[in-house]
Amino acid sequence: MQRRTFLSAAAGATAASLLAACSLGPKPDTPAEPSAVTPPPRPIRIGLALGGGAARGFAHIGVIKTLEAHGIRPDLVTGTSAGAVVAALYASGMDGFELNKHALKMDEATIADWALPFGTRFGGWLKGEALQNYVNRLVDNRPIEAMKIPLGIVATDLKTGRAILFRRGNTGQAVRASSSVPGVFQPVSIQGHDYVDGGLVEPVPVDSARSMGADFVIAVNISADPASQNNAGQSGVLLQTTAIMGQSINRLALARADVVIRPDLPDMSGSDFGARNRAILAGEKAAVAALPALREKLAQARLQPVAPIAGK
Repeated sequence: MQRRTFLSAAAGATAASLLAACSLGPKPDTPAEPSAVTPPPRPIRIGLALGGGAARGFAHIGVIKTLEAHGIRPDLVTGTSAGAVVAALYASGMDGFELNKHALKMDEATIADWALPFGTRFGGWLKGEALQNYVNRLVDNRPIEAMKIPLGIVATDLKTGRAILFRRGNTGQAVRASSSVPGVFQPVSIQGHDYVDGGLVEPVPVDSARSMGADFVIAVNISADPASQNNAGQSGVLLQTTAIMGQSINRLALARADVVIRPDLPDMSGSDFGARNRAILAGEKAAVAALPALREKLAQARLQPVAPIAGK
């Protein structure tokens, strides 16, 4: 009996020793916690900001033609005044050559609708309905939110003096509001608010492009140095006044752009629609001159981490 007890105890001790030895041996690998997969950086969003400058706005077309020819296509576009007209047509799907064709065919009389009697509604000579209809016809009555490229149009709230960025609604009406130089065009009433020229608050809509999600902004500044202009007549004086008012604002905004393209048209006034072909060529030339710096800065921007789009 004692022998059986001893053997049982010895067997138990041997089993315990074996188990202990096993616990001291190599342990199986513990599965690693799955690491968070870092999504690849998204492509940077290029914004094109087209500034105001009346007839000098034809230069925007030359810039767009050159950018396209070198494979640079913006992901969104913003426009002020004359820039709003070009931005709307471009966002609708027209390429630079189509814009060029429409520019050369455009009859100034088709966008001039005189307000009679003169002085009605804040003294504007032109109602602006003709411009609104012209734009809507060319974009096939597509609203802003249905454009092929995201579009933003800048105007000024006449009561508050604040900028408004139209992202939805009637495209031609928003362009008309953005282009309504006080004293030349009548203000545009939209949902109980009166709007005038966006150039009073954002001559080149760089900040608006940023607010729409642009990581890299190409600004096109067609505003003239007031000292170089010889604007005659009442309309010329009004355009000159607008240019003077926008100078300081423009300098600050352009400093926030990544690249600024400045077509050289020192002797072209904002009312000189007959010089449209020269303006287009000036836009092409300025864009070509800016290409080396533009390519270099784009390459650098693409190497930087880009924050995800809010809400995505």
